[in-house]
Amino acid sequence: MKPQPQTDRARRPFSALRTFLASEAAGGIALMMAAAAALIVANSTLGEVYAHALHVHLGPLSVQHWINDGLMVVFFLLVGLEIKREALKGQLRTWPDRVLPGLAAAAGMTVPALVYLAFNIGGGTARGWAIPAATDIAFALGVLALLGPRVPVSLKIFLSAVAIVDDLGAVVVIALFYTGSLDAMMLTCAGAVLLALFALNRRGVRALWPYLALGLLLWGLVLRSGIHATVAGVLLALFIPIRAAPGETAPLLRLEHSLAPWVAFLIVPIFGFANAGVRLIGLPLDAWVDPVTLGVAFGLLLGKQTGVLASVWLAVVTGLAAKPRGANWGQIYGVALLCGIGFTMSLFIGGLAFGQGAHETEVKLGVLAGSLLSGVTGAAVLALASGVGTKKAPV
Repeated sequence: MKPQPQTDRARRPFSALRTFLASEAAGGIALMMAAAAALIVANSTLGEVYAHALHVHLGPLSVQHWINDGLMVVFFLLVGLEIKREALKGQLRTWPDRVLPGLAAAAGMTVPALVYLAFNIGGGTARGWAIPAATDIAFALGVLALLGPRVPVSLKIFLSAVAIVDDLGAVVVIALFYTGSLDAMMLTCAGAVLLALFALNRRGVRALWPYLALGLLLWGLVLRSGIHATVAGVLLALFIPIRAAPGETAPLLRLEHSLAPWVAFLIVPIFGFANAGVRLIGLPLDAWVDPVTLGVAFGLLLGKQTGVLASVWLAVVTGLAAKPRGANWGQIYGVALLCGIGFTMSLFIGGLAFGQGAHETEVKLGVLAGSLLSGVTGAAVLALASGVGTKKAPV
């Protein structure tokens, strides 16, 4: 059998969803290890060194700010690329494809926010309502990977689509609700850069370096404008061309393929290590029963599963959408539980909601507890519902 041309091998990773899911799952496992390492270090004799190192300033920003406002821009750029690809070419390209994950994501953001507010209504901590509203796709797919091939691929596709729509919602929330005072001059300059990116796209420029150079400038302007800097990553992604010239791979796919391993195995684990560390030794009981801790934990554990499962059930019984192919209701419930793993985006929004220091411990406790319980119970339900150890699920 003749070997396939190089161009076919180059295109295959972009069209094979299973390859993409496998890389995301591996990234989730790397993130788990980083979070565990952060907890170990924070509760060891190196705990003070760990905390101090994050607040050391390198130029205008601290190490933690460079990670959260700098490195995470690349994460949001990848998120934007995935959203654009799925909306135009992938699992969200038609309205019927968007109905089920769209409803699940909307309900999966609304109900956790309401649960959080039930614990924090009338207090100064209501600002954290969006913390339990996000799903961590890497972590959730990492848990699915541990269950092997007996979970239907349709459920992995559904979970990915929900998380992508969820990420889009989180970006909108960050831009609308967690923006400080605005600098009109910086916003005007940023708008000019966006017009330049639009011109590049309309002229059919397919080289990536002009987009990335303007994207770096856009990041600096957005950082100083009052809008959170990570929004620049998503805005840049909107202008990366997805159409390919004959015989070539689309620029968006080239960039996504190049960024994915760096984000999965370096940037997100670094973020997890820098933000998951919380000292549990000697922690007062008040921190565990604080309204922020309880609101975040129960928002992730109860709010997410309730919102996702109820919306899927309503969509199916009313005929708006069909169940993921080959999946039973037990498996769908297990995936709804996994949607409560909010780690990366939840920690990120927590930092925006309260700033560094204020309620930081409570946010971390709530995110870790809610995500851990969601992951463990979700994996258990999926294992039981999938009959792990008996037969392979249909693909």
